[in-house]
Amino acid sequence: MGQHAQQLVGAVEELLGRPVPLRVRAWDGSQAGPAGAPTVVLRNRRALRRLLWAPGELGLARAYVSGDLEVAPDTDLYEVLAAVTAFAEDGAAPRPRIGPRDYLGAPGRRLLAAALRLGAVGPNPAPPAEEVHRRRGRAHSRRRDRAAISHHYDVGNDFYRLVLGPSMVYSCAYWEPAAKSLEDAQAAKLDLICRKLGLRPGMRLLDVGCGWGSLVLHAARHHGVRAVGVSISTEQVALARQRVAEAGLADRIEIRLQDYREVPDGPFDAVSSVGMAEHVGSAQYLLYARHLHDLLAPGGRLLNHQIARRPLPPGEAYRLSPFIDRYVFPDGELSPVGTTVSRLEEAGFEVRDVEALREHYGRTLREWVANLEAHWPEAVALAGRGRARVWRLYMAASAVSFEQNHIGINQVLAVRPTPAGASGLPPTRPQWLAGAAEQHRPGDARDTDLGDRPSVR
Repeated sequence: MGQHAQQLVGAVEELLGRPVPLRVRAWDGSQAGPAGAPTVVLRNRRALRRLLWAPGELGLARAYVSGDLEVAPDTDLYEVLAAVTAFAEDGAAPRPRIGPRDYLGAPGRRLLAAALRLGAVGPNPAPPAEEVHRRRGRAHSRRRDRAAISHHYDVGNDFYRLVLGPSMVYSCAYWEPAAKSLEDAQAAKLDLICRKLGLRPGMRLLDVGCGWGSLVLHAARHHGVRAVGVSISTEQVALARQRVAEAGLADRIEIRLQDYREVPDGPFDAVSSVGMAEHVGSAQYLLYARHLHDLLAPGGRLLNHQIARRPLPPGEAYRLSPFIDRYVFPDGELSPVGTTVSRLEEAGFEVRDVEALREHYGRTLREWVANLEAHWPEAVALAGRGRARVWRLYMAASAVSFEQNHIGINQVLAVRPTPAGASGLPPTRPQWLAGAAEQHRPGDARDTDLGDRPSVR
């Protein structure tokens, strides 16, 4: 039997200064690494070449998406990701930079010598076709945002239906004790948003980044609102319009292919933004918050549902995940929840509630991965093997990141106060969450509850 795995693992461990967290099976059948550790398979020399040219996350992603690197059949992908994450985040261990210059030291030279013996040194392999290459225009310009959104969301509605299930909700579900399925949990999440917004019959709702229309459909059916949903994904808009027509709600719901910055017809009684603000960018976030503030009527509420990263140590620059940026959400950015709250307040909002749903998203992502794996042949037929592998890796890695508290997800409820400073909310959280309107004295405009007044239209 060959010795490729032993040579490779030995050279890598010398370079890193500690044992690797995975067992490696090379293309010659040899194995090395800790016994009992999650096992990855290097199917060919090209897998190693990808890792030599792009050490770290990007090289691993390229190798996996292309199929040059596999997870062993008896190994759980989540175990691999958890082991790699723990290894990378171990603050007590040495953390060498691995790049071209690091190959010039003695350990690096030995790694390159091993790669030469393995026949793995050669030209940089072309990235998989699913990787974003050239980007046109200024980051977060409307043109570039449309291209980024199209890359992620215009994969095919049938593909997303396999992953998301009948709800077609692509955001964190809300796992109440009574939830028996993903569909139950997504319905609970939609209703939680509607209750936080205090929706009542006749009110006017704007859903920014409306996806396939699930929230506006729920709000119109169960809370009697008139709704406008906007998205810049052509495929999302097409299916959302179809779903609205099939539900017989075209007279109460309008779906627009429109950037939120182009919405001209406020005011609205309520605005929801669910899983959209991650696309805005930190440089544009205050403008985003101000525009939503301007679209709301005084006393109106905003529900901002957004993934958050952890704050960085002073002086450390934020770096986008190269895998997420090139394969999943081009130009996407995460901010700490404190930064989000501060920007909303700078825009004139009063933040009234923040609810963390981190554990809920880990469970949701595992459900989506299970759906994808259960329909794998069909998913590959619809989107291609590379794209299906991107989604499997991205969702599984995201689940681990939520579970290990590397990222979070928060619903921030904010209001646009009236000129007199009234929030329009009942005095206690259980009241407004239950949708119970406080009884106010007639004519007391300073304490007018949003649920007690007619729509702005």
